[in-house]
Amino acid sequence: AEKLIATARSLQPNIIIDNRTEIEQDIVTPEQYQVQSWPRHKETGELLVWEACQTFSGSWGYYRDEMTWKSPEMLIHMLIRTVSLGGNLLMNVGPTARGYLDHRAVEALAAYAEWMKYNSRSIYGCTMAEPEFTAPNGCLFTQSDDGKRLYVHLIEYPFQFLELPGLAGKVEYAQFLHDGSEIFYTEGKPEHFSSGCTERSDLLVLNLPAVKPPVIVPVIELFLK
Repeated sequence: AEKLIATARSLQPNIIIDNRTEIEQDIVTPEQYQVQSWPRHKETGELLVWEACQTFSGSWGYYRDEMTWKSPEMLIHMLIRTVSLGGNLLMNVGPTARGYLDHRAVEALAAYAEWMKYNSRSIYGCTMAEPEFTAPNGCLFTQSDDGKRLYVHLIEYPFQFLELPGLAGKVEYAQFLHDGSEIFYTEGKPEHFSSGCTERSDLLVLNLPAVKPPVIVPVIELFLK
């Protein structure tokens, strides 16, 4: 493997090589496994460049009788979770002997295409949110590389109000990505709460539609001050 890597780098100095030779290189690639935190170097603790390798079903190649195809919700959740932890998602799909994609693979790809059509801004050019931003239960954060936009992925749709601790005074504008509609918010506590409600000066409260929008995972785009 050392000679193979040396040959590849001599031919293409800018090549990116993963760790599949079991020799540490440019990128680590957990396979069929979703990490729970950004992978770190076991000795230095440094954050690693990483990519999750996954399949649409339980097989890498085409398998006619495969029954363990991931649902659209699982596919979208995997993508968001991977980016929210600073990684890239690689989805494998195998063609049939005719050279075409199985209809189930086409449907799985279509689920990504439909969701990304409106929400790709929360994925491309985004990574893990800065440590000061902590996602509440049922949500996942991503943040643009320039730090100007924070994306709230509603994995579990809340009941009309979404409380975001630590964001009061930091947001200039909020909107849904799927339709660009404005989301109004208050700071301290929801405006309709009783006077006996405990206020928090750092709390941003988004006023959401009572009914979930027709999107697998709705995304809120927060423009930061």
